Amino acid sequence: MDQRLEELIGKSSSIVFFGGAGVSTESGIPDFRSVDGLYNQEWKYPPEQIISHSFFERDPEEFYRFYRAKLLPGDAKPNAAHLRLAKLEAQGKLRAVITQNIDGLHQAAGSKNVLELHGSTLRNYCTRCGKFYPAAFIAQSQGVPRCGCGGIVKPDVVLYEEPLDQQVMQRAVRALQQADLLIVGGTSLAVYPAAGLLRYYGGRELVVINKTPTPADSMATLLIQAPIGQVLGE
Repeated sequence: MDQRLEELIGKSSSIVFFGGAGVSTESGIPDFRSVDGLYNQEWKYPPEQIISHSFFERDPEEFYRFYRAKLLPGDAKPNAAHLRLAKLEAQGKLRAVITQNIDGLHQAAGSKNVLELHGSTLRNYCTRCGKFYPAAFIAQSQGVPRCGCGGIVKPDVVLYEEPLDQQVMQRAVRALQQADLLIVGGTSLAVYPAAGLLRYYGGRELVVINKTPTPADSMATLLIQAPIGQVLGE
């Protein structure tokens, strides 16, 4: 356990956590950009192309083939990082989790105020009538999943070329403006506009926990280059 990190957590009363794919890798969900991440696996098209809005419109069959194989969290369970963050929220210290992940593991761990910048695989809606479907419906369907009305059932996930939800963004900005400690973890801070949210943080203490360097390292009060579950969970 990092003593300096525990001291910073101890004296803070309004913590915000900002995380990415690295938070879920210890739960067995591959990230996108590391050596063994999704972007470096063989597929007929580059993953960035497959999970774009235009590709979804053009070839929904291939989109869902990739989506079922690579983006549904399956039976992944929250790890030590998810559980510690939920505990900090229950203690009244953590105000919000801002996540780029779409796997729902923060909620599964017990976190209540989770701001999902890129949506969630757990919510799926008919593009025609708006009817809700759980993740299991997509997982168990064949080809392009369709609603009883005939519309395509689309995951509530922000694809490339699609705008982020402005209400979620506004809530994230407010949380960052009111925070006295920001912990950034498991993210390379390479995806915009999500990564750009950090500029709204007005507090003094910044902790960065990531296995590889990030653009925020030079501003960090504390920099820890290690797996986040190991750091938060010890």
